[in-house]
Amino acid sequence: MGKQNKLLSLKNQSKREFLLNYALYFILGAMIIGIIIIDSTFLSPVNFINVLKQASTRGIMALGVAGLIILQGTDLSAGRVMGLSAALSASMLQSLTYGARMYPELGDINMLIPLAIAILAGVVFGLINGFGVAVLKIHAFIVTLGTQLIAFGLIQIYIDSQAGGAQPLGSLAPKYINLVNGNVFGIPKLVIYLAIAAIVMYIIWNKTTLGKNMYAIGGNPEAAAVSGVNLVKNIMLIYLISGIFYGVAGFLEAARIGSVNTNIGNAYELDAISACVVGGVSFSGGVGTVPGVLIGTLILQFIGYGLQYIGVNPYVQGIVKGIIIIVAVAIDVRKYLAKK
Repeated sequence: MGKQNKLLSLKNQSKREFLLNYALYFILGAMIIGIIIIDSTFLSPVNFINVLKQASTRGIMALGVAGLIILQGTDLSAGRVMGLSAALSASMLQSLTYGARMYPELGDINMLIPLAIAILAGVVFGLINGFGVAVLKIHAFIVTLGTQLIAFGLIQIYIDSQAGGAQPLGSLAPKYINLVNGNVFGIPKLVIYLAIAAIVMYIIWNKTTLGKNMYAIGGNPEAAAVSGVNLVKNIMLIYLISGIFYGVAGFLEAARIGSVNTNIGNAYELDAISACVVGGVSFSGGVGTVPGVLIGTLILQFIGYGLQYIGVNPYVQGIVKGIIIIVAVAIDVRKYLAKK
């Protein structure tokens, strides 16, 4: 009888553990079902494609942020750095027929040049963040908060430096728009770019020494250092890679939206961090997968787009996102404490 009670207790405990560990997914799933019940037209293929397009650039950025969270860090500058990269790209790729071009003397330049400059901007900020964390030993929250403000200031100065004053960088070149938007065999190009980014990051995380070191540092930096891992070098490289992903995301986002103003990238880092946490990337460090990040990005994008589709107040949407982050982190902390 005692054994039966013990087995029953273990089963009940196991059920509670399961429900608590996956409570967020149940809640998010219920929200999606609720949106569909309120307006069944949300299930249309057009909406599905729109969600995928919106999720693509955020997914690329989230992949960059995820590596930093695995290192027990974060990046509050991601959105603004992406915005700066977008502004740089858009300013150099405005239509030749647009009378208020920022750089009329450039002419028809190769799109690889703006892409390289956008990536370079991301890399510079990535290295600054990495140097602050790895060498100066400043907490990632503080370093990236500072670089967030710097990037935002640079965006404002850059856009305000136009001859006509502060105005959106619009009328983008058709070749730029076509490179980013449209479909290939019915698949949105943005989704293809996200898939390429995910494959690259999957290889880095799972098939390289850098990826193994990243998980080791995130799991236990002291043990990793004792085993011979160069903490400074590896942390700097992970931050550098994150900058590359922000630059690529910015280049794509400018063409996806069609114009760039000083508000671009605002709170994008929160979407990226939320996607990572929902996707199972642990703030405790050393845990996270590429598929998890992609799933988290898609789930949150579905909910965000769905709430907007059924007419929920934008301020309420912010409240929902905040609750999701708190619940996700609470579950993550609970798992960490249970392991200890």
